[in-house]
Amino acid sequence: MARYIDAFVLPVPKKKLPAYLRMSKAAGKVWREYGALEYVECIVDDNPKMGVPFPKLAKAKAGETVVFSWIAYKSRSHRDQVNKKVMADPRILKSMTGPMPFDVKRMSMGGCRSIVDM
Repeated sequence: MARYIDAFVLPVPKKKLPAYLRMSKAAGKVWREYGALEYVECIVDDNPKMGVPFPKLAKAKAGETVVFSWIAYKSRSHRDQVNKKVMADPRILKSMTGPMPFDVKRMSMGGCRSIVDM
């Protein structure tokens, strides 16, 4: 089943990780409520010797950890429909008004069409 994925890599200050997790769990409930197939957040805990490790890619500083996450949808049009509803939801709007527990300008993200999904 081909899916559409929104993927994210972002550095999070370790001292702000509990706030990030609270925000993420609340947001995940909203995305799932509006039809996202998956909402996954991962803490990067390996620094492989091959390629560019996520901490280096994210330019993580001392005292930061890196989060890799994705949200899965049926298709790109399904993603657009879900995100339109999510971005209008008062719970999400409220979460965007205060200070974020990470530097939004250092977040990497992209929409991805799956080509292998087993």
